[in-house]
Amino acid sequence: MFSKSRINEPGPKSGAETDHSKADTPATAKPAFDYPVTTTKPKPGASVLSSDLTITGNVKTSGDIQIEGVVDGDIRAHMLTVGESATIKGEIVADDIVVNGRVIGRVRGLKVRLTSTARVEGDIIHKTIAIESGAHFEGSVQRQDDPLAGNAPKQIPAAPAAQ
Repeated sequence: MFSKSRINEPGPKSGAETDHSKADTPATAKPAFDYPVTTTKPKPGASVLSSDLTITGNVKTSGDIQIEGVVDGDIRAHMLTVGESATIKGEIVADDIVVNGRVIGRVRGLKVRLTSTARVEGDIIHKTIAIESGAHFEGSVQRQDDPLAGNAPKQIPAAPAAQ
């Protein structure tokens, strides 16, 4: 009833009819809405927290997540991508971490990558790390075989104050 298909109609197509299959291809079709374009393309299947979103509290997922907004809390994920417009204030823990934006807090991951636009203020505990030229990093870097185990580096107790 609503089909444009002429398969079941007898006879050849007349010259007046046009083939709509070429006109409706994705290359020429216009989207119904114009969405803002992010600088980092989300991974297929990843949850995306957009740039206009601010979260106060912890975020935990067993899947992949891409942050473009602001998170004031800790994040735990399988794969975490921090977008260029993102700011995270808290600890991030993931198997695979790519930082394009700003992180204020500790970073723990099996694979950690700081791109040229990354701004990290905090310690990084990793199994493997890559830091691109142009990335800003302020803190210490420590390699561990299992950085996700949660055993943070032992702090040396401060000397008692003199009285």
